[in-house]
Amino acid sequence: MRDLRGKTVFLTGAASGIGRELALQLADAGCSLILVDRNQAGLEDVSALAAAHNVTIYKYCCDLMDQDAVERTVVAAVRNAGPIDVLINNAGVAWYGATHEMAQHQWDWLMSINLLAPIQITRLLLPNLLQRPDAHIVNMCSIAGLVAGGRFAAYHTTKFGLVGFTEAIRAEYGRAGIGVTAVCSGPVRTPLYQSADAAGTGSKIPKPPAIVCASPQRVARLTINAIQRNRRMVLVTPMAHGLFQIKRFLPGLLDAISGFSRSKKRRRQERLAREQQRLAELCHSSDAGPERTEDPSSHAA
Repeated sequence: MRDLRGKTVFLTGAASGIGRELALQLADAGCSLILVDRNQAGLEDVSALAAAHNVTIYKYCCDLMDQDAVERTVVAAVRNAGPIDVLINNAGVAWYGATHEMAQHQWDWLMSINLLAPIQITRLLLPNLLQRPDAHIVNMCSIAGLVAGGRFAAYHTTKFGLVGFTEAIRAEYGRAGIGVTAVCSGPVRTPLYQSADAAGTGSKIPKPPAIVCASPQRVARLTINAIQRNRRMVLVTPMAHGLFQIKRFLPGLLDAISGFSRSKKRRRQERLAREQQRLAELCHSSDAGPERTEDPSSHAA
């Protein structure tokens, strides 16, 4: 799909971050847009900015956890906008913390938005896409769908699943003329980390240093380039490239890094336990105080 002008794009997670930049860059390229997000205010804002490029904008406020609402949105979009040429499943959420502390409803929340909604939307739009020349599907998968770390198990699970789904759809429908791309970016300067849920009150989600993060503008630009070139997978940021190559050729190094981290944590916990024990002993000694003996001479005869 070399020329995007005049194409109609269905985009989820359009109100902020990468989705917002995709909407603006696609509008600048001459695409009509179907923008979907649960953030009504953000949706109105990006729609107004995109419409300034003299393209047609359709906006739908939709909670991707609600399968009935998702189906109604897709049906309404096809009815109102007509044939759709490009689908971009961009919406995503995250949860940080120990897996054993994660409740079932939190797993359901992540699975619904990050994996089940993209599958549902793709399934609903495939009959339409099969009728279009040069149709394309993009799934925003993240490097988290290729390499896993600790305390993001649910997020990794959904993204690994989305990578697998993307590969399967490309294998099945590539022969029918549909392009399919998995975008696997490293950290991006988006609200994902700020809006992610975490285990326990006061838990902090570690944010990667800004120097290793890509801008939403860059991710959006590379995504559009991937659509035009029908790229199978796009890795964004040196970190993503490095982690992917380490997993391919030196997977044991990832285990060694993980083991080193666990060893450091264990030593830190042991040191803290020793310090707490010493503090307890000092407090006990201070509370007991020196023994006092009476001097008989101090009493009157």
